[in-house]
Amino acid sequence: MKETVDVRLKALVLAFSVFVLFNACQKKVEYYTTNDFESVKKTDAHLHINTPDSRYLDFAAQHNFRIISPNVDAGTPIGEQMNIAAAHRKSHPENFAFLGTFSVDSFGNPGFVEDVIRQIDLSLEQGASGIKIWKNIGMALKDSADNYVMVDDAAFDPIFQYIADNEIPLMGHLGEPRNCWLPLEQMTDSGDYRYFKNHPEYHMLLHPEAPSYEDQINARDNLLRKFPDFAFVGAHIGSLEWNLDEVAKRLDEFPSMSIDLSARIGHVQRQSIADYEKVLNFFIRYQDRILYGIDITISEGGDRFDDIAAGMLKKWKSDWAYLATDSVQTIENISGEIKGLHLPKTVVNKIYYDNANRYFNAFQEK
Repeated sequence: MKETVDVRLKALVLAFSVFVLFNACQKKVEYYTTNDFESVKKTDAHLHINTPDSRYLDFAAQHNFRIISPNVDAGTPIGEQMNIAAAHRKSHPENFAFLGTFSVDSFGNPGFVEDVIRQIDLSLEQGASGIKIWKNIGMALKDSADNYVMVDDAAFDPIFQYIADNEIPLMGHLGEPRNCWLPLEQMTDSGDYRYFKNHPEYHMLLHPEAPSYEDQINARDNLLRKFPDFAFVGAHIGSLEWNLDEVAKRLDEFPSMSIDLSARIGHVQRQSIADYEKVLNFFIRYQDRILYGIDITISEGGDRFDDIAAGMLKKWKSDWAYLATDSVQTIENISGEIKGLHLPKTVVNKIYYDNANRYFNAFQEK
């Protein structure tokens, strides 16, 4: 009798397990639509606000966007960038954050490391959520012997050790698109083609004395091998925008590395024309390590506000259509129609908000 009861009990348990598993498998995957754009909480994790005009922050908030503004060692003086950012951070803590940076002008001088650490500390005291390093390291900075200085140079080790020890999030724009080192006729982006044709001084193929594309990538990878615990965001798809397989290799090798999509999503869209499933699978697989951003620099307000804001919104909506929906659109500089990846809601939420907030712990919710 007992054996009969045990058999029946096991059968019931098995049947219940199958029922639970079946229902779990049948759970419907949910997706956003074009109309959801306004209502979903979003972050642009790479948008440079170098103007005291706070209308841009109010405009972003109207469209449910939070902004992370990286300071860079170029353009508007670093001190001015930080003062503007610190003021916005105080007035809009719920939807504005910034990343500090440091100057390398004193590289090679006594006290360089101490000077940079002071700059980092000052940025954090002013409210920065992390630090950004820029492409002048590797592409412009030279030592006293007129040699280019790469980001893995030992002179930077104490600085990066300080960043690692203090668990300061780091964003790195190192190198440029691979097109920068290719002949014009081999460039994959017509915008790159036009730019480098009109600005040969920045077309690195014409400057063989400078470090190569591979040099830039190798130096960045060496840095991450030295400091494997960095919370590191590789800006612009880690300058590997041309091939998501190459991005995947780095994400697999460096578990603490993430990427942002800023100013390179067109390269991803081209790849999705050629191999849609590959791109879709990349976003699903690395959904916890991708941050959204558009990378425009706003240094003025005044009469240009309406035009600049309209351009921001156009780009935001186009990218939303590509990432969140299955709609088809035509994109400037790309031949052919672009079908949206139609990522699940859970993935979109990570790319547009959760990942940036986890990396930079940036926003104070009301």
